[in-house]
Amino acid sequence: MKFRRSERLIDITHYLLEHPRQLVPLTFFAERYGSAKSSISEDLAIVKETFEQRGIGTLQTVPGAAGGVKYFPRVNEHEARQFIANLCDQLENPERLLPGEYLYIMDLLGNPQIVHQVGKLIASAYAGAEIDAVMTVATKGIPIAHAIAAHLNVPVVVVRRDSKVTEGPTVSINYVSGSTKRIQTMVLAKRSLKEGSKVLLVDDFMKAGGTINGMISLLAEFNATVAGIAVLVEAEYNEERLVEDYISLMKLKDVDIRQSAIKVVEGNYFTKNISFL
Repeated sequence: MKFRRSERLIDITHYLLEHPRQLVPLTFFAERYGSAKSSISEDLAIVKETFEQRGIGTLQTVPGAAGGVKYFPRVNEHEARQFIANLCDQLENPERLLPGEYLYIMDLLGNPQIVHQVGKLIASAYAGAEIDAVMTVATKGIPIAHAIAAHLNVPVVVVRRDSKVTEGPTVSINYVSGSTKRIQTMVLAKRSLKEGSKVLLVDDFMKAGGTINGMISLLAEFNATVAGIAVLVEAEYNEERLVEDYISLMKLKDVDIRQSAIKVVEGNYFTKNISFL
């Protein structure tokens, strides 16, 4: 069956978006549509230009007999700033205040469009890095981790506070919470992470960095390494953090319980030399 160019463009776009960071040979598309490689190359040039103009992402061409094309998620800086500014405004709603100066964010984490965009922003920062898996701690970090992993085309690894019979043999460590200084436990199934993996660590909220630091210690048990650290919200913290090199989308600057006032600003996302479209 012969495909028209408009049909090829739609199908190529859909396929690349569904397979980010995966090398797709030109012969795959040529055989899929019964078209010459020269025609496929012209189609990909159109897709690349449109992706970059619309802030969707970019295409990387790999030359040679074993080459092809890869789609990498990227974001437009202006749109990213608008999105984060809007999230900051939503988090400043006094009705989000919880005991202990925490904020209610489950409605945001339950919104597919917001979580999808959060995932793309963070994935864009690590699109060119070697990442084998995204790791988070149950439970609120799971939606964010899945959204990031979908854009990076890697699996999600979930660390739990206690072991589950259905997960088989596990590795357990004790770590010190950075803010409360309490001893806590982390558990990870042995089958969930391959030795030597490069892992992106993700959390929804970070204060002193104890949870992230615990995940780093857990990675050592698997001879795995940290490929990056990303959090949705970091809190203002005057003492020394347990984690230094990380990306945050938002920063909780101040919480005034008496005045029911919350101050949320941009995190350090735009200071990390991220490649924008």
